[in-house]
Amino acid sequence: MCGFAGLLYPGASTSDDLAAEAGRMAGTLTHRGPDDAGVWTDAGAGVALGFRRLAIIDLTPSGHQPMLSHDGRFAIVFNGEIYNFRELRRELESLGVGFRGSSDTEVIVEAASVWGPGEAVARLWGMFALAIWDRQARTLTLGRDRLGKKPLYVSRQGSGPLLFASELKALRAHPAFSPEIDRDALASFFRFGYVPAPQAIYRGVMKLEPGCLAVAGGDGSLRLERYWDPLAVVTRGVASRRTIADEEAVEQLDALLGDAVERRMVADVPLGAFLSGGVDSSTVVALMQARGSRSARTFTIGFDEAAYDESDHARAIAQHLGTDHTALKVTAAETREVVPRLPDLYDEPFADSSQIPTLLVAALARRSVTVALSGDGGDELFGGYTRHLWARRVAEASGRWPSGLRSAGRRLLELPSEAAWDRLYALARPLLPRRLEQSHPGEKIRKLASVVDAPSADEVYRRLVAQWPEAERVVIGGRLVTTAIDDDAIATRLPDAVDRMMYYDLVGYLPGDILAKVDRATMGVSLEARGPLLDHRLVEWAWSLPLSLKIRDGEGKWILRRVLDRYVPRELVERPKIGFGIPVGEWLRGPLRSWAEALLDDARLRREGYLRPEPIRRVWRDHLAGRRDGQHRLWVALMFQAWLERWAR
Repeated sequence: MCGFAGLLYPGASTSDDLAAEAGRMAGTLTHRGPDDAGVWTDAGAGVALGFRRLAIIDLTPSGHQPMLSHDGRFAIVFNGEIYNFRELRRELESLGVGFRGSSDTEVIVEAASVWGPGEAVARLWGMFALAIWDRQARTLTLGRDRLGKKPLYVSRQGSGPLLFASELKALRAHPAFSPEIDRDALASFFRFGYVPAPQAIYRGVMKLEPGCLAVAGGDGSLRLERYWDPLAVVTRGVASRRTIADEEAVEQLDALLGDAVERRMVADVPLGAFLSGGVDSSTVVALMQARGSRSARTFTIGFDEAAYDESDHARAIAQHLGTDHTALKVTAAETREVVPRLPDLYDEPFADSSQIPTLLVAALARRSVTVALSGDGGDELFGGYTRHLWARRVAEASGRWPSGLRSAGRRLLELPSEAAWDRLYALARPLLPRRLEQSHPGEKIRKLASVVDAPSADEVYRRLVAQWPEAERVVIGGRLVTTAIDDDAIATRLPDAVDRMMYYDLVGYLPGDILAKVDRATMGVSLEARGPLLDHRLVEWAWSLPLSLKIRDGEGKWILRRVLDRYVPRELVERPKIGFGIPVGEWLRGPLRSWAEALLDDARLRREGYLRPEPIRRVWRDHLAGRRDGQHRLWVALMFQAWLERWAR
């Protein structure tokens, strides 16, 4: 796991100048790679590659990057891990290729020399971003993994150089880069709480989309190619769904996921896993224990606030499985100390507040290990979000009501505050069956109120994922760009609304929010995170399953739960889903109030000229008065303002 940066600018610089520029860009990424650094140039072509290394496999100098193929034709910088590199190496050796070391990087660059960069990338299993320079053809191939676990930004502004890097701060380090905010991307950020690919917060910059290559020529050309198409994968899987017995499907998932876990346990450094006590992370840890030769090391963060603390559940599962478990309880004050660091770690605006506990657990794990497995992907693959369970039912039910009655129902549900709904739920809880128990019930009822008058399941989804539905009225001069969730034509390929929602999560929320959050938090403390549930073979297999194996009897992740049943007693896992959150709403009314007030000051917003103060100040006043919980919308505004304060210079 590493970070890289580079440029392509034919005839514009000397070798020394190119090396200095690439070195300066890569130097901003030391947190991604504290163990080694390197720069390589092809001065005649105007190419420079800079690298920072976090050594995981082959800790010797033979793993140093940038790396050249044995024939000297190809140069590579690579961030990530390849889990089938041993099979590829054996295949290349059978073709007569010799190897100097044991790294997966060497396998990639030699694969490029035999099959070409495009085919080499398509053969890789893993998480990666990479740049491969072909010195003979004078082409630069930039690539990103299928699910979008590793980031890659590409920039060309005017007639300047083509720049590329793992993070935006590296692009900013080049003297030709102009950090002008893209107001359309800012509108997208206010809509989703993250900037979706291919947009980036700066003009003239794009995020390379997952499963894509960008091929640049020395003549200034740049073409995009897709080597893995998620919509094609999903529609093919849905069209060929199999009839399979429950137990056979559980057996197949156990074997597939077990193999994915085992491949991600290969490392020449200490390895562990995050354990929240939920289904996803518990399943990954259980399979680590089953496939490993020693007890897995597991890590959990606990909180003072009981409504957000899962550490006791995680400890019980760790004890049952016999892991070497480390848990740390952090105070609210310690948690809030992370807030000032966020604009540096997330150098593009990012507003999922679970970024804070994610950073804390990453820092805890890094004290003991260099690699940690995570359970990311289970909700997206197997129908684990609440919206997967009831969005279609809400739309179907509301469709039977007159529009006036739907509107009245929405107003009725919105009348009590979330705190009032929480109190009502606490009174009713003893009378409810266990399957109806909820964490944060007031928040869920508020979400229900927002969608009860939606005309379709797709509109239910769009409202649920929108932080600021009126984003264009908040961002001055910003216009929303359509994304997959706005494409009604997808319904012709995916007729079932639940399939569509899970597809939207796969291509939007997963890479834009979840994977970006984990990458920046873990790499911010020089920790590599690996996600077995996001093995692309498992993704493709999961989409061939009937929905009844994912969602059954009002329960999501049905098949994943049955795999976990083989290793952990059900009573240790079955409980209301909490989520990895913090009480942001309470903090904004208390210890973070002065910080927030300064960032959301009316005169300041007007002076900066990006956001209209009126809607933001209205949400802020309602939140402070307890009339309406605005924590999620306010966090979006605050994360942009904090980012702007850090980077607008």
